Amino acid sequence: MRAPLAGMRVIEIDAIGAVPFASLLVADLGCEGVGIVQPGSGTSAIVPALYRGRQDVTLDFREPAAIAEVLDLAAHADALIEGMPPGSMEALGLGPDRCRARNPRLVYGRASIWGQTGPLAGRPGADINVLALTGALHAIGAPDAPAVPLNLLGDHAGCGLFLALGMVSAMLGAQTGGEGRVVDAAAIDGVATLMALTQSLFASGRWVDRREANLIDGGAPFYRSYACADGQHVAVGAIDPSQFEALCTGLGFPAGSSVQLDRAGWPAMATTFAERFAARTRDEWVRTFAQGEACVTPVLSLAEAARHPHA
Repeated sequence: MRAPLAGMRVIEIDAIGAVPFASLLVADLGCEGVGIVQPGSGTSAIVPALYRGRQDVTLDFREPAAIAEVLDLAAHADALIEGMPPGSMEALGLGPDRCRARNPRLVYGRASIWGQTGPLAGRPGADINVLALTGALHAIGAPDAPAVPLNLLGDHAGCGLFLALGMVSAMLGAQTGGEGRVVDAAAIDGVATLMALTQSLFASGRWVDRREANLIDGGAPFYRSYACADGQHVAVGAIDPSQFEALCTGLGFPAGSSVQLDRAGWPAMATTFAERFAARTRDEWVRTFAQGEACVTPVLSLAEAARHPHA
């Protein structure tokens, strides 16, 4: 089957974080990707899986000829993606106005931490800083300390996914309307959007503003991880009443679903669950819950995850 974006070309100005991830997504949808890398840059060699589907072109932006070549590439492309600090592309002569003057159909994608404008726009920042300012970091982790969920929420989900969605939408729009546009994806905006459900629950009084005090943040005994006899862990996600009953049955004590949402009983329930899981190894529990609907899975290492049959 022909890929949905086959025949389109995307120019990627080499960067870390959201830019290669967004480029990966559109490349997987069929776009021809051309990566512009600076001399000595070896990012694609370090994480080749993130750069699949693209070819690299080395250009030194200190040379006027390199700037002219990028403009020529943009003139025959459907999209360009960049993640440089605000104002940098304009300073190079490669900003959206100049590129789109050469090619009005061009979709110009921008990835940043804080956006192009606003009090923090000119400051450096990282994924963890975005999580901190949106409330996401405060909501994730154990009661005594926040946990850092890799760079999945800010760089990849909060910026890369939103950028890819905006780029694809604008590229398809240019196909029918003949006019490109600038797509500006900021991680701070994306993560705030991802927090919409949590913020809504909090605003309505249905979310306690502390860690491990809610249904899906580790507060519920039936939605968290447990240590096993071998030091490995299992993850439990038995939210539905039938799943909860299957979990209790597998652990060896029948419990009606009527006790599931009794928050007063959660501490004692968590202690009991922890004692039961600690009595056997992770893989023994995996075999116990191999069938049924208890939603118990092993917490796999990176090496194990790559070898799992469902992968």
